[in-house]
Amino acid sequence: MATPFLAGVAVAATALAGRYGIQAWQAFKARPPRPKIKKFYEGGFQPTMTKREAALILGIRENVPAEKVKEAHRKVMVANHPDAGGSHFLASKINEAKDVMLGKTKGGGSPF
Repeated sequence: MATPFLAGVAVAATALAGRYGIQAWQAFKARPPRPKIKKFYEGGFQPTMTKREAALILGIRENVPAEKVKEAHRKVMVANHPDAGGSHFLASKINEAKDVMLGKTKGGGSPF
């Protein structure tokens, strides 16, 4: 007597779990795709660049060794160099960020 009842409960539970799984899969497929590339700093520039802003521009942490700063500067400059169609303003800000991170600030900031 109890065996058919338990079998019915098991079948109902399996059907509900399958229905939930199908709905979850359809919701997963319908979500918008997320880009797999790293996002860079999207804000405007401050009048005097801080170490935090410089780290955001270069895509590194605030306390990294000089070699990592130079590597990050090289990567960002390759993408934004004026000779390769990049902006002179962005190149000057990238160079300023490298100087701030390395402690070579002149205090004047960007010429733009």
